[in-house]
Amino acid sequence: MEISLKGKVALVTGASRGIGKAIAKSFVEAGAQVMLTSRKEDALSAAANEMDGETDVFAANTGDLDAGLACVEATMKRFGKIDILVNNAATNPYYGATLGVDSPRFDKTFQVNLKGPVFWSQAVWNASMNNSPGVILNIASVGGIRAEKGLGVYNLTKAAIIHLTSQLACELGPTRVVGIAPGLVKTSFASVLIENFGEQLAAQLPTGRLGEPQDIANLALFLVSDLASWITGETYVIDGGAGVRSGAM
Repeated sequence: MEISLKGKVALVTGASRGIGKAIAKSFVEAGAQVMLTSRKEDALSAAANEMDGETDVFAANTGDLDAGLACVEATMKRFGKIDILVNNAATNPYYGATLGVDSPRFDKTFQVNLKGPVFWSQAVWNASMNNSPGVILNIASVGGIRAEKGLGVYNLTKAAIIHLTSQLACELGPTRVVGIAPGLVKTSFASVLIENFGEQLAAQLPTGRLGEPQDIANLALFLVSDLASWITGETYVIDGGAGVRSGAM
């Protein structure tokens, strides 16, 4: 079944690489007009050049709320509306015991991973979705539902994103708010984990492999499409079966 996003406008954060880039590319291929945003304009332009469709780019740090407002304004000026917002951008400046974190890195993690999605969603809602219902897609993580050593602070933000998804779905209907909680996906963001534990983890999965960005993009495309028009408030785990194999990850 071919999924179409023709006539839709999407804004994707963290779109220059990895999962965000794969999502943006899939949306373009499905017919959407897409604004790609991340911190570095050259990386954004390179990503957009790989996409055969109508795109634009706007460099912005997701944790910078003024930049978020400017990006939403630029998207409205360029395309006239925003039907889909993908809150994908994230950061993880700290690895270690949760109570070992320092205040600056704690604040940065929450600024980008939680405060950013809240206020980018607010900006998109006020600019477009309040008058024309759309879809907000939040990229969480399986770490938001499973405790694991080393990633406690990052996972706190992802647990909050999962709750934010259901909370906004409750408040914003008929705009739909949905989430995806990926397991370990082969991206530069997860390179340290992949290099140290990738082969071991892949061998333990029922699917026998780690995730690819396109795996997440495929689910994202379905969730923002009209085929999922009765789905809201839910976050879907996609982890290659890590949650069902014997032994916790």
